[in-house]
Amino acid sequence: MEISQAAMGNSGLDSKRFGAALVVCLFALPGLFVVFETSQNQKLSITWSPIEARNDTEPSRGSRNDSTQHSNMAKYEMANGTEKNHSQNDCNSARNISSDPSILLNETSLESDTHQAPVQSTQDLHNTSGSINDTTGSENMATDDKLLNGSSSKYDFTPTTMIPQGQPDASNHSSSPPSEDDEKLFYGLFPPGIEEDSCLSRYQSFLYHRSSHYKPSSYLRSKLRKYEKLHRACGPNTKSYRNALKKLKSNQVSQTSKCNYIVWMPANGLGNRMVSMVSSFLYALLTNRILLVDFGRDMRDLFCEPFPKSSWLLPSHFPLKHEFGIDKVRHSHSVGSLMKKAANAGMETIPPYLFLNLNHGGDDEDRIFYCDKSQDHLQNIPWLLLLSDQYFVPSFFLLPSFEEEVKKLFPEKETVFYHLGHYIFNPSNHIWGLITRFYEAYLAGADQRIGLQVRVFKPKSTPLQTVLDQILACGKKEELLPQIDTQKSTARPTQNGTSKAILVTSLYPEFYENIKNMYWTNPTVTGEAVGVYQPSHEAYQHFGDNMHNMKAWAEIYLLSLSNVLVTSAWSTFGYVAQGLGGLKPWFLYKANGQHIPDPPCGRDNSREPCFHFPLTFDCKSKAKVDAGTLVPYIRHCQDRRWGVKLVGNHDKL
Repeated sequence: MEISQAAMGNSGLDSKRFGAALVVCLFALPGLFVVFETSQNQKLSITWSPIEARNDTEPSRGSRNDSTQHSNMAKYEMANGTEKNHSQNDCNSARNISSDPSILLNETSLESDTHQAPVQSTQDLHNTSGSINDTTGSENMATDDKLLNGSSSKYDFTPTTMIPQGQPDASNHSSSPPSEDDEKLFYGLFPPGIEEDSCLSRYQSFLYHRSSHYKPSSYLRSKLRKYEKLHRACGPNTKSYRNALKKLKSNQVSQTSKCNYIVWMPANGLGNRMVSMVSSFLYALLTNRILLVDFGRDMRDLFCEPFPKSSWLLPSHFPLKHEFGIDKVRHSHSVGSLMKKAANAGMETIPPYLFLNLNHGGDDEDRIFYCDKSQDHLQNIPWLLLLSDQYFVPSFFLLPSFEEEVKKLFPEKETVFYHLGHYIFNPSNHIWGLITRFYEAYLAGADQRIGLQVRVFKPKSTPLQTVLDQILACGKKEELLPQIDTQKSTARPTQNGTSKAILVTSLYPEFYENIKNMYWTNPTVTGEAVGVYQPSHEAYQHFGDNMHNMKAWAEIYLLSLSNVLVTSAWSTFGYVAQGLGGLKPWFLYKANGQHIPDPPCGRDNSREPCFHFPLTFDCKSKAKVDAGTLVPYIRHCQDRRWGVKLVGNHDKL
């Protein structure tokens, strides 16, 4: 009984305590909820802040133009000897001068699915397995067209970081921002409906390049869609193509065939090849020909297939391949020879094919191609086999038969390479992995990216030290490179903690090493942090080397992502970078001997590549003519006075 009463007493006490606790909880709950919400908001802010952390999923469109976006990496040592951590300014966290950035272009590590875990640190990047030599330089590589052209799904890579765009683009005056779909398809340049996994760069490149004020014209978009339809009907492995081959083998010419072809053949280095391919493609658009490219072993897996549901690769069994390298055969079936015959006795029969040599050291007779009368004869030739290392696009603006059409395609004449280059030169998934890994590890966090492309044409007569002195003189004169403070040993902190990344591309390591050491051992006058990087140094230009061309293509593309670009005079390598980037670069004048040119560099007058060897005579009178004075939109090249290039009236793309 006592126990029962005691229990009841305790029960009453517990009820009172429970009631009191409930009242306290009711009063405290709103306060706890506010504290909880505040805490969650703070956590959310930290998670998505472009300064404090990165998003390891698909990049957010809202942060595209944030120049402080970065990779989430560990504390690092800057190239000028200062340190920063995430709490100060983490936008430069990818820099580590003790690591060799050239390692990234020697990796492949791409044999994984497209949903692989994002790269978390520079060490992770260096530890990926495989090498470029293992998968691309082997003699045992498969020779199927998909692998040769880079459309194989074997190599998949998805970027994990939003790419900063550097300085705001003042040239984009649009009142309403473009949609992601518009930018993804390059404002109608790319056709919709292509499987994205087959070419990641085609639909991800807009995240890396700054927006352009100049969109492809509606006429160009329409022309490309018509060309794609024609290529599907006439390209390799179609009935029309097989019929065309039969007629070629039997020397027959059909006046009613809708399928005529231009076969591009490679000459010289990758830069020369790319400028001539753009020229050849424009000619195909203007003449309704099908462009086929003869990619040898040294151009495997560089580019995606540009044309949907078809291939631009010349099949290996093409019957005239064995004649490509025979000068005597090429000359006897050349455009120049045809025009001679037509002038002397007229053309009784139409040949099924002709060779066209527009190389810089090619047949002078074939340069009649740049005259209108030759185009009348060529329009009925089924197969035109082209060898060129030149950017001969400006010639179409001087030909009456093409002038009106090409102006409709490109109202802004300075954008020909920019638009056609982006259309046909999308890096393969393999190359895209090299580009994005290097970019995210070393360049993505910089407030400004400075591209420095150095070509030494005569290293035996021009010392590398002379070229280095020229680079530094140019950087100082034009205020392109941060100036160092030799009087102080510590950096002067800046209020905004700005950073600059200098990307050096050269066959030689000396320029990179000297510039890197200069910024490591000396602070800058204005206190910014400077990182210097070089993806590779091959010592000399390798012809016929697939690995060499892969590295070259990756470096060209990385240069095109610069905010400021310095190139070398006469170099087609630099031309391609400036054309793809829509950049009007500074260029280093060609040095002779040990004397630094004065001035050391100049500003280009156009984003377009230079046509080194334009026509120098009038097609009718045969009198000498200066192609750089005929029309206001074609001017002499600043880096090569006898060359010409297309120019525009606007300062920015």
